Amino acid sequence: MKITKPLNLAIIALAGFTFACGGGEKTSETTTTTPAAEAPAPEKEISLEEKYQDDPIYIKGLAKLKTSDCTSCHMVERKIVGPSYADVAAKYENTEENIDMLAKKVIEGGVGVWGEIPMPPHPTLSMEDARDMVSYVLLLKK
Repeated sequence: MKITKPLNLAIIALAGFTFACGGGEKTSETTTTTPAAEAPAPEKEISLEEKYQDDPIYIKGLAKLKTSDCTSCHMVERKIVGPSYADVAAKYENTEENIDMLAKKVIEGGVGVWGEIPMPPHPTLSMEDARDMVSYVLLLKK
């Protein structure tokens, strides 16, 4: 019997401590939690490429850009040598006048608008192809 007395005292002490700390109380408060399924999911940020992937202007312009050397200096959302397509779209409103002006710059080349690194001319590119490419680029406004 001597062995169980310290064990009984320890259990009583632990129970008293638990009760003193609020472990033995029952309250009428209820905690409401929103299940994960009901919580609003954070919106997934989609890329500009995903946003326009079904647009015919996007499809035609992208196909023509992929066969050109444009991707050696430009990316959709990141500057490499020249500005990103998204930066160009942010700078120029998508109007027929701007499409014609930018298509002409693509064909003739230029320097000074985006810094001192010149864009080489593309004299073998038709005006129609250049317009399709520029129309694609101007879609990519953030």
